[in-house]
Formats: sequence, structure tokens, C-alpha cells
Amino acid sequence: MSNGLTRGRNLAERAAGVLSHFVSVTPARFAIALFIGMIALFTFLLSLPVMSADGTITGLADSLFTATSTICVTGLATVDMATHWSVLGQVVIVIGTQLGAVGVLTMASVMGLIVSRRLSLRQRLLVAGDVNPMAMRRGSSSSGLAEVGGLLLTVAVSMIVIELAIAILLYPSILLKGVDPVIAAGDAIAFSTSAFTNTGFVLPNVGFDPFVDDIWFLSWMMVAVFLGAIGFPVIYALSHNLRRPHRWSVHVKLTLVAMVFLMFAGALAYMVLEWGNADSYGDQPLPEIAFESLFLSVMTRSGGFSTFDLSHLRESSLLVTDMLMFVGGGSASTAGGIKVTTLAVLFIAAFAEARGNASMGVFERKIPGDVLRLAVSVVLWGATTVAVASIILLQLSDAGLDFVLFDVISAFATVGLSTGFTATLDDPGKYVMSATMFMGRIGTVTLAAALAASQRQQLFNRAEERPIVG
Repeated sequence: MSNGLTRGRNLAERAAGVLSHFVSVTPARFAIALFIGMIALFTFLLSLPVMSADGTITGLADSLFTATSTICVTGLATVDMATHWSVLGQVVIVIGTQLGAVGVLTMASVMGLIVSRRLSLRQRLLVAGDVNPMAMRRGSSSSGLAEVGGLLLTVAVSMIVIELAIAILLYPSILLKGVDPVIAAGDAIAFSTSAFTNTGFVLPNVGFDPFVDDIWFLSWMMVAVFLGAIGFPVIYALSHNLRRPHRWSVHVKLTLVAMVFLMFAGALAYMVLEWGNADSYGDQPLPEIAFESLFLSVMTRSGGFSTFDLSHLRESSLLVTDMLMFVGGGSASTAGGIKVTTLAVLFIAAFAEARGNASMGVFERKIPGDVLRLAVSVVLWGATTVAVASIILLQLSDAGLDFVLFDVISAFATVGLSTGFTATLDDPGKYVMSATMFMGRIGTVTLAAALAASQRQQLFNRAEERPIVG
């Protein structure tokens, strides 16, 4: 008997040691495995009869799609989110969006801390990778390790404080719609969490339609989406150095400048392109057109809410939306896409090349060449994922390219906006879109770090030869 207990204890210790080694040595792979595990868990939970409003089992395709959309904080849906799920199911979905919003890297490090009782240097570097993704490639101590604890605290506090504050501000608008005060409080929390996490789910039974003309409600929804999309490192920097912008890092400055520029540039583009379009909002007075354009531009960051049927947009506006969604929000944020800093680095490199500069820089700082290589890799990864998914879905459906491409980019960038194409998918199409959401959410940097456990050092240089480019 004692021998059996001893063997069991040894096996348990050995298993714990293997898991601890896997967490500390290959944290990026652990992050991906954790994300897959969470999707599998929520797929199982959402398939239970108690999770649906009518008490029936939700099919595998719909359960998997909803679980992936929840954990990846995408917001696309193949079922009516407000009526299909029970109250318990909606609570589970809200919890899933909170877990997904924390981020792959940060969550993996927190779970690693739980498993191994401590944060190893590799794990601290991994969390620092949420502040600066290049840290995972360098693996050096110059990655802001001192700020790791502050980042983790910022993630937790900012989510709670911002979501609670937005919920309180949304509460009066919901009450004015005649909703019971207790139910209205739950609805306010659901809208707030969905906006800050950039999920875009409409879980309350009251729906989103009653608020499409409520300037107060829509304005605070935009604020929540913007705060969720700028990224936790930016929130951390602003919370500590709001009055000292000279101490902001290049990442913070680039993120804020690019976010604000794309937000207003997108709004201006929508105003011009949708002017006179009665099917959207182009026949309304100028102030309403300006507000609707700004709201749509903010939602392309990854928010996922819309005040009208997006299939009524002109094709030129659909293309603009595709581009804005593909860029997405800030790094280490609840938003998806290739990230605004990636686009900014590419433009900085292009300007440097046009001016004949040997190196690229911004805000009186030099940007290393490996950052540019990573930016190019991110764009290529995103474009390839979108292209492959679009080709497959075009083969599986009879929809046009404009609607298919729109929803595929929305899935990859975890935006949640849809032309209605996603709702028409059959089971194979749902699996393709689920994979697209997953590949978009885990990110190129995480995937690259998982596939390359260590960076090889090349001890020789090959002969140089320049191919013709352009």
C-alpha cells in the first residue's frame, strides 16, 4: 500500500516537474497551448444544454465558433447571442471575454506563476514581451523587467476600473429604455465588458438597436473601445506619466499618434464616401453624418458594434473598412490586426528609404532593423492568412468577394463587424472562420517565438548580392 502511494506521489511530482519545465522553458508554446485549452473548455461548456435558452445541446460547429470568438474577443456570431444563450451561458461568455482580453502572453505567465510558484526569468521576459514584443526575440534583460509587476497590476486594475466606470455611465441610458433596474445593471456590465475587451457581442435582450440614436451611450462605447484598443502598456505609461509626455516611450507615442490619425482619417473617408447614401447614414444632417462616421471608424479598431447594416455600405467604404480593420489597434491590447505600430514602422522605413537615410528613426530615437523585419513578417503573415481563408470560403459559398473578404479580415483582426456573411456559413465555413480568428489572435510574434525556442547565432557571413526590387 505504501509502495503504491509512493509511486503515485513520484508520478505526480514527475508530472508537475514536466509541466513546470514546459512553462518555464517554452512559455510561448505554453501560451498557445493554454489558448487552445481554453477554447476547448469553453466549447464543451457552451455545448451543454444548460447554456442554451431552450435547454438543447448546441452543435459542435456553433459551440466551437462561439468559444473561439469569445476567447479571441472577436465578436462574430453564428447564432443570436441575445436569445440563443441562457443567463448562465451569457455569464460564461462574459467570463471568457475577460480571460481572452488579458492576452495570450500575460495569461500564460500568470498561469506559469501558479504552476511553478514563481516567475522565472523567461516568464518575466514573456510578460515583458507584452510591453515590448521584441523582448521575446532578444531574450535580454533590457526588456523592462522592472515594469513586469506594474504591467500585470495595470492589466487587472485597468480592466476592473474602466469597465466598472463605463458600466455606470451606460446605466442611465439603459434604464430610460424601460429595463428593470437589476437587469439594467447586468446589461450595462455586459455592454461595458464587450466594448472594453473589443469583443462586440450584444448579449442583453434589449439589443443594440434602441441605442443607435443615443449620443451619450454611443460616445461612452467609443471611449471604452478606444481605451481597450490602445493597449495595456500605453495605459500603464499614461497612468504613471500623464503630465510628463517627454518620458513616454517611442511605442507609446507611435501608438497614440497612429491611433488618433487613423481614427479621424477613417471618419473623414466615411463622410466623403457615404455622403448621399440613404441606405447607410449619408442622407442625414452633417452633424449626424460626422458622428456616425467617427463611430464606425472607432469600431474598426476592433470594437465590432454597428448602428446599421454594414452590407449597405458602398463598395469603396467596404474597402476602407477592410484596410482599417486589417491594421487594428495597439500592441498588447484587446484589439487585433497587424497593429498600428507595425504600420507606423513600415511608413517610417519607407520615408527613411526615400530620403536616403541609412537608418530609420522617429521622435529623436533610432529604430533597429530587426523591428522592421518583424513588421514585414507580421504583415505577410496577416495577408497570407486572410488570402488563404478567403479563397477557401469563396469555394465553400456563393457569396461575393467583397462580403467574404470583409468578414475574413474582421475575423483575423478580431473585430466582429459583419456584412451578414458569417451568419450564412455552414459547418465547414464555421471551422475555417474559427481557425482564422485563432491565427489572428495568437499573433505572429507569439507563433514565431513558439516555433523557434532559441535564436541561432550565425558565425559566418555569405557573399552579398543585390536582387532587383521594384
